[in-house]
Amino acid sequence: MPTMWLSDTQKIGVAFCTGGGFFLIGGVVLFFDRAMLAMGNILFLVGLTIIIGPAKTLLFFARKQKAKGTAAFFAGLTLILFKWPLIGFLVELYGIMVLFGDFLSTIAGFARNVPVVGPYIGLAIDKVGLGRRNAELPV
Repeated sequence: MPTMWLSDTQKIGVAFCTGGGFFLIGGVVLFFDRAMLAMGNILFLVGLTIIIGPAKTLLFFARKQKAKGTAAFFAGLTLILFKWPLIGFLVELYGIMVLFGDFLSTIAGFARNVPVVGPYIGLAIDKVGLGRRNAELPV
């Protein structure tokens, strides 16, 4: 088993982000349940803050070239909280793609190494063409 390069605190942050992902998926499966989508977003933001730290998280969202993605992400979250979950989720999804688009290929490479489901994830990634881009960490 390979040794992880994350500290124990960062591993907790990964757990929060994973939980946030599961809540987001659950919110979509349950026909855009507002509470689950909001909880998923909150867990994701808390997890990201724990992984890279509060200062780097603020710097990441405050970058000038990421302003459009930041505005879309938080506007989507606001729409979800104001009882427009479908539109809010779509706006938020656009923001996530703008914010983390460069980082998605890194996530895809990591997902290929997951035991049992990794090869299937790799096939899906190849179909979408996600693994071809160069990755940039969101720091």
